[in-house]
Amino acid sequence: MLMQVPKQEPSKQKLNPPLLLINFKTYPQATGETAIKLAEIVEDVANEYPTLTFAVAPQFTDLWRVAQVVDKTWVFAQHIDPITPGAHTGHILPEAVKIAGARGTLINHSERKVPIEVIEKAIARAREVGLTTVVCAGSPEESEKVAKFVPDFVAYEPPELIGTGISVSRAKPEVLKVAVEKIISASGGKTIPLCGAGIVTGEDVYKALVLGAKGILVASGVVKAKDPAKVLVDFAEASMKYLEEQ
Repeated sequence: MLMQVPKQEPSKQKLNPPLLLINFKTYPQATGETAIKLAEIVEDVANEYPTLTFAVAPQFTDLWRVAQVVDKTWVFAQHIDPITPGAHTGHILPEAVKIAGARGTLINHSERKVPIEVIEKAIARAREVGLTTVVCAGSPEESEKVAKFVPDFVAYEPPELIGTGISVSRAKPEVLKVAVEKIISASGGKTIPLCGAGIVTGEDVYKALVLGAKGILVASGVVKAKDPAKVLVDFAEASMKYLEEQ
């Protein structure tokens, strides 16, 4: 029998694209107290742009504390294992991150790759406990494969561009467009495409949205920025510009 997890308030369930998801990774600028401070910055900006959805993915050790200081901002785990409660020392239990305050999870990030069969099982377990899924993929072909499992989002992130400051929307716009098309086709339109890798400016975000992505997955561009709030506002303004043009 699966353990019970708390139900979220209805007001916290709605996730409106564009989604701006900030992965804290294990950077010192987003660990412990600095994770709390960065989450508070994200929350401040999120409150200024109610039509957008902001999310953060802190380390597991900071999940609960981060969830206590945000309301509008969604909290994602960086990974889950497709296990059920029991004897699984060192694994990440989906119910545990939900109880800690996460409303979603990353799966198969390029720095935490798992086999395709594990991706499928992790999506299923996340669905069982009510976690929104963002599955990462490093190529259009991988994007298509994982989209067939119908996660909530697939984030196309060419691994060679991660952390470079060169966004895929600038370096490989035609490939991003193909990935978006494959995600939509393979999932029957049920999975929302995201764009990641090398995003540092609002223009990067705007181009990604024009090419069909419905949001971004970003890490160092925000976490390691001298002024994260300024960068987030730049991203948000670019997203609003795109929405206003539609």
